[in-house]
Amino acid sequence: MRVTLKDIATAAGVSMMTVSNVVNGNHARVSPATVAKVRRIVDELGYVPSASARSLAARTSHLVGLLVPAADEDSLTLSPHNTAILGQVERSLRKSGYHLLLRGIADPAEIPEALRSWSLDGAILLGFLDEEIDRLGAAELGRVPVLAIDSYSANPLATGVRSDDFTGARLATAHLIGLGHREIVFAGPAFGDAGVVAERFRGFQAAFADGGLSRSDGPVATVNTTHEDGVALGRRLLDEHPAATAVFATADILAIGVMAGLAEAGVPVPGRLSVVGFDNLDLSAYVTPKLTTVAQDMAAKAANAVALLLGAMKGGTRPDAPVTLAVALVDRESTAPAP
Repeated sequence: MRVTLKDIATAAGVSMMTVSNVVNGNHARVSPATVAKVRRIVDELGYVPSASARSLAARTSHLVGLLVPAADEDSLTLSPHNTAILGQVERSLRKSGYHLLLRGIADPAEIPEALRSWSLDGAILLGFLDEEIDRLGAAELGRVPVLAIDSYSANPLATGVRSDDFTGARLATAHLIGLGHREIVFAGPAFGDAGVVAERFRGFQAAFADGGLSRSDGPVATVNTTHEDGVALGRRLLDEHPAATAVFATADILAIGVMAGLAEAGVPVPGRLSVVGFDNLDLSAYVTPKLTTVAQDMAAKAANAVALLLGAMKGGTRPDAPVTLAVALVDRESTAPAP
């Protein structure tokens, strides 16, 4: 049976209000002896405060939602990058006394319902397209502060945190150009005029301009950001791009898949093809060869997102501009001079 305030009050011979004051740290009207007595009985009976009761009293749920796209109504798949962000967000929220609710969203129209159904104090959007975030307005969000991670949406209601995607891709491509590579395949999902992948493609192109090299829009390999699709691309890459000597993949999991597919096709990495990824997942240091990649600080990304959201929740002020975090190239074993 769950121990209640009434049980403690009966055992201590005091009122429930007195017990409530002691449990919640309001000791101004309670004698030190009574405080000590109530605390002893709380420990003896194993009383655990009710989170729902505290929420009702404080008029806050202490729940923050992490909303992520779901492929359909029956499945929720998180990329390794998003899984890492999830862990860091939960840790930062827990340290601030909040609980995380993970919710898959099959249709962006479900976002307002998710905010209301769970009485969320705030929400973080992770993995949504910029055009989906653009459509969110005050009517849909109500008074719940919302923040987006890795978004280039101009929506002021969801201003958030992202890595310097342009500079990261520029560094990766400049590294390959410096090794003598000229025919470099850009591998990543389809993209429009704005967004994470679009910024990485612009950085990719900028590196060629920096080196005084002319470049058309190819070669580009449009592929989903999964290990399986990377393997498939690696198997056929030299058939489709026989002159290629390097690949810049927009995510580590994709790059690792490409290396596996190249190995199956008998193409040595980096002897025949160099490969660079983006994210610096832990896995990138465990594969063979170890992956050269662009490191983004996921812990800082999550911590900044939580700090900004909590500021909006407590003070009602939303950030004026997105926070852009620095990136760095990590040179490992998957890149070498062009053959």
